[in-house]
Amino acid sequence: MVKPRLYEADIRHVRAGERSYGLRHRSYLWLVDLDELPRLPGPLRHLARFDARDHFGGGLPTIRAGLDRFLDSKDAALPAGSRVSMLAHARVFGYVFNPISVYWCHGPDGELRHVVAEVHNTYGERHCYLLGPEAARGTARAEKEFYVSPFLDVDGGYRMRLPEPDDRLALMVQLSGGADGARLTATVRGERRPAGAWGAVRASLRHPWSTAAVAVGIRFHGIRLWLRGLPVRPRPRHVPQEGVK
Repeated sequence: MVKPRLYEADIRHVRAGERSYGLRHRSYLWLVDLDELPRLPGPLRHLARFDARDHFGGGLPTIRAGLDRFLDSKDAALPAGSRVSMLAHARVFGYVFNPISVYWCHGPDGELRHVVAEVHNTYGERHCYLLGPEAARGTARAEKEFYVSPFLDVDGGYRMRLPEPDDRLALMVQLSGGADGARLTATVRGERRPAGAWGAVRASLRHPWSTAAVAVGIRFHGIRLWLRGLPVRPRPRHVPQEGVK
């Protein structure tokens, strides 16, 4: 079992190529065990909730059940006794937006079997990438299959480096190879902070309504890019994955 952890994070996106652009955002993320999700006492529950509706298909009773259904659809089911840790934003004051949630899936022997990167866009859609253990130990590659930014087509490929955090958090996702020649690099770096009720209070005071701030920030920077003349790419019809319906 992984005890809940908080990470105060520095999140950066750098776009290279046509109309280069960079942004930085400060927030905090939770690392939790999917079978032992933290539950804050009384009114503090408004500061951190983990709801099944916010992940995968959203229609099953738990996040773990949603993950298991996704893995089943990929013929990658975990055996009994497996453990999964998730890095994500919690729902704060009833709202959450997770640009990316990461799941590290360990077998009963503790060996890492899979890494799952669950990507959300601002249109309420989500898509999951099933990666091997190399995503945590080095770098994994995946073809882009999901419309995220309105300024990038659904082409090119990702390089993902997603080590499971301990005292430090250090994730990297890089997109390249698209028809427009742009390259996008996103990094999430942070340090472990005390979790629990008081940890959640301290984090929320340092980063008020952090989940809404993430969503507002994405739209703000999108408007700035549009005003700079970056063309908007047509959004294709989204077809939910098997296991994420």
